[in-house]
Amino acid sequence: MAQYYQVPKDPRYAPPATPWLMSMQWLDLLFMHWPVPVAALRKLIPRALEVDTFDGQAWLGVVPFCMDRVGPRFFNWLPSVSRFAELNVRTYVVHNGRPGVWFFSLDAANALAVWTARRTFHLPYFNARMRVEHHGEEVGYTSHRTHRGAAPAEFAARYRPVGPVNIPAEGTLDRWLTWRYSLYSADSQGRVYRGDILHDAWPLQRAEVEVERNTMTAQIGLALPDVPPLLHFARRLDVVAWRLRRL
Repeated sequence: MAQYYQVPKDPRYAPPATPWLMSMQWLDLLFMHWPVPVAALRKLIPRALEVDTFDGQAWLGVVPFCMDRVGPRFFNWLPSVSRFAELNVRTYVVHNGRPGVWFFSLDAANALAVWTARRTFHLPYFNARMRVEHHGEEVGYTSHRTHRGAAPAEFAARYRPVGPVNIPAEGTLDRWLTWRYSLYSADSQGRVYRGDILHDAWPLQRAEVEVERNTMTAQIGLALPDVPPLLHFARRLDVVAWRLRRL
């Protein structure tokens, strides 16, 4: 599967030489991004990681989508466990020159995926009751966190793509926000890890959204600025991922 993906030319994004561990598809994904002060994020991220910025500006993302065909290498996917809705809250970081994603939370409608990701990838996954409906091009998406002992978090919106598919050019904000081939996480002892992924170019479209509820950033004590978010939509992206490495 991975041999069909175009390996990035930038050495900062080079994938590991070892075989990838698992594959997945990301479907009906909406990037919602807001500019936020670096100082507001700095206190929430391990000191080993730098807050990444574009022209001096940090960004916070809320990203609803669906996962499908999630499973380890050579596994026959089971619909009951390999397809589920997911919603993450994220920002962008750098370690030794390698850009990546830092997740503040990842809500998912799959208890097995939540249990596995929390223990295997040290990611802040939470159980949630989620519903995704399609009306033509429009996606109706709702999420209500149900994880025991976790801070409450809700999201409800309708979104849709507008305009043609576009591959963002090098050096643009659109590309900077979306082309990330690493994630960073930390375990309960504060040790930091990096996981790498590989995929083809993001098939982005401009998007529209009507948000009914969004309390996803209250859990980190951060209020979103009173400005419209920058929106991007992607219908599908095939992804492979490697196991975590401790930094």
